[in-house]
Amino acid sequence: MCGIAGIFDLQQQREPDRELLAAMNQTQFHRGPDEGGMHTEPGVGLAHRRLSIIDLASGQQPMFSADGNLCVTYNGEIYNFQALMQELRGLGYEFRTHCDTEVILYAWQAWGEDCVQRFRGMFAFALYDRAARSLFLARDRFGIKPLFYSILADGQLVFGSELKVLKAHPQLPRQLDPRAVEDYFALGYVPEPKTIYRDVYKLRPGHTLLLKQGQPVPQQRQYWDIPFTPVAVADERDLQAELLAWLREAVQVRLVAEVPLGAFLSGGVDSSAVVAMMAGLQDEPVNTCAIGFDVKQFNETEYAGMVAERYHTNHFQETVSSEDFGLLDELAALYDEPYADSSAIPTYRVCQLARRRVTVALSGDGGDEHFAGYRRYRWHMHEERLRRAMPLGLRRPLFGALGRLYPKADWAPRVFRAKTTFQALARDSVQAYLHSVSICSDEQRAALFSEGFKRELQGYSVHSVFDEHAANSPTDDPLSLIQYLDMKTYLVGDILTKVDRASMAHALEVRVPFLDHPFTEWVSGLPPAYKLRGAEGKYLLKKSLEPHLPHDVLYRDKMGFGVPLAKWFRGPLRERLRRDLLESGGLAATGLFNQAYLTRLVDEHQAGIRDHSAPLWTLLMFQATVRDDQFVVNG
Repeated sequence: MCGIAGIFDLQQQREPDRELLAAMNQTQFHRGPDEGGMHTEPGVGLAHRRLSIIDLASGQQPMFSADGNLCVTYNGEIYNFQALMQELRGLGYEFRTHCDTEVILYAWQAWGEDCVQRFRGMFAFALYDRAARSLFLARDRFGIKPLFYSILADGQLVFGSELKVLKAHPQLPRQLDPRAVEDYFALGYVPEPKTIYRDVYKLRPGHTLLLKQGQPVPQQRQYWDIPFTPVAVADERDLQAELLAWLREAVQVRLVAEVPLGAFLSGGVDSSAVVAMMAGLQDEPVNTCAIGFDVKQFNETEYAGMVAERYHTNHFQETVSSEDFGLLDELAALYDEPYADSSAIPTYRVCQLARRRVTVALSGDGGDEHFAGYRRYRWHMHEERLRRAMPLGLRRPLFGALGRLYPKADWAPRVFRAKTTFQALARDSVQAYLHSVSICSDEQRAALFSEGFKRELQGYSVHSVFDEHAANSPTDDPLSLIQYLDMKTYLVGDILTKVDRASMAHALEVRVPFLDHPFTEWVSGLPPAYKLRGAEGKYLLKKSLEPHLPHDVLYRDKMGFGVPLAKWFRGPLRERLRRDLLESGGLAATGLFNQAYLTRLVDEHQAGIRDHSAPLWTLLMFQATVRDDQFVVNG
């Protein structure tokens, strides 16, 4: 795993400033502490930080083709590189290394832009073609690896693996994008392709970007999407065997490394499944690691221990204090733009633990999205039956009124929180799902934002993010549709972002078998009833794993990585919350927020009247991340 950076002149043949490019590259030293490389010439500069995993002796970057025409800087792993190398040798290409980086160079020569169709893995790369005076940017199908870019006012494009790489360039625009702020307070992250800044973007997953000197408009192209093409279904036992075969092979191709390798083991179904597959593919014990908490309701280590004992893994475990709030400012610096998933704290700690033992770790990310593992899928499908029984024209006024009148009961079990259900029933399916995953609802954001900021939004709403993806969805099945929405938004914007930044902060490579794209194509086509059956999510996955994992691991309630935010804001973070959100110089100085509503949120929470911990954490992380940036709010 690595970090990439670069400057490309779209208008002239100006040679980039080497000192500036070196400074940009140095901001991501943590992504690749083993080696650094840089190349500049008229019109282009490419830089690289390397974490050596395969072909440790060679593979330095930026790397040139044998004829000197092509140069690439690359972050990721292409798991089928050996097969591609064999195929390319058959086409007459000669290789000087044994690494996947060189495969990218000759795959471009052989297949052009379609080379990405041949790659199986996670990647973000930039390839400069001297003869064509072009730069080709590409990102893997799910966005496991990040790629940011911006075209500056002087006609130069800058790009990098993290936003901080671009922020090191003095000409990067640092004005907040009002639309990104709206998205963030709904979702807790800034969804692709936006960043928190105007005119700075993330390359969408499954997309490429071709830039040519003299052509100021980049050519962006989507090369892959989740197909949801129905698969043939016969006997359920055959499906179980096929699922395990797909998963085992997805794990197997991710075991190639010349450095110590292991796995995260949370005690949940997905990470346990990965460990079970690894144990059947390795002669030596699997290295596993887990993080526990000193608060029982957040501690899953008992279940991780069951799996570790069953497979005799080399298991390493640490207990994290429930007062581990000291990471707040470090996380803000790590994520570069507002990011409000508090599970970033334990994720950071488990990556820190893993790096003491291994350089590569496999994770179970993606299993919930593939197999409908989140509880919200079950609730959505219950509501969907009611939505389909009554037209929207009747539901909107009836349940809209009930949603306004029914008291809010965050303290109660969800079955009694009818206000949220009524509000969802008053919406169409897509907007109801957005409502269910929002940190701050439409009504809360309307109260949170200042009148001046609402004018800046010019009617924009986060609804358009979900509407756009729904319009492009290859499926209209109600369960498959919300899985698709999650894979386009939550998976890449929250889960994969969290793991990439937390792991790379410790120079740890994380591989994600559940996001193997051939496996994904097969799973997406399974009938929805094999994913969510009644109240049981991950139905087929759990059935397949019954011979391999303890019953208590498979069929317990989902826990997830949580932290006691509510307690922190009434205790050790009490004064910081008031200072950063309410006092002059904090959020009050931005003009973005309704100060009376901010005061109400803080006062009600600290008095124990309501639990506002989720929106308060979202506000606190916003303040910690963007306090030095520019605000444009017309009062």
